[in-house]
Amino acid sequence: MESNGNSKSGLLTAGGILSIVGGAFEVIGGGTVVALIMSPGLRRMLLPPPPMPLMPPGWYEHFVPVMPTWLIIVGVPLLVLGIIAIVGGVSALRRRSFGLSLAGAICVLPTVLLGILAIIFISLSKKEFETGGEKSGI
Repeated sequence: MESNGNSKSGLLTAGGILSIVGGAFEVIGGGTVVALIMSPGLRRMLLPPPPMPLMPPGWYEHFVPVMPTWLIIVGVPLLVLGIIAIVGGVSALRRRSFGLSLAGAICVLPTVLLGILAIIFISLSKKEFETGGEKSGI
């Protein structure tokens, strides 16, 4: 690998971009779930009763009020993880804070492949976060 004098490999940039992309997927997914929770009319349109041969009519009316609870349990944390992942990815691209960058990459883990690759790339590039003062012992 050629050295251009600034000791920047492409791994940290790739890890930051993967973290941002994975975080964007999480924000879109979590935001969609939260938006569905907030609009009951849209929720009822999207959740028509499926045909169930042995179920009495109207059975789904007892199930629909429970759905926002578990959707909140899934949607809100996914939205928060996505925001942290985006902030961590930006931190990795700016080479500011290794801890925040690694935390952002860990928050991308719900998107499995992107999260694993982001963690590996950012972990391998830890030396790029060190400043000149830390290397010289000041």
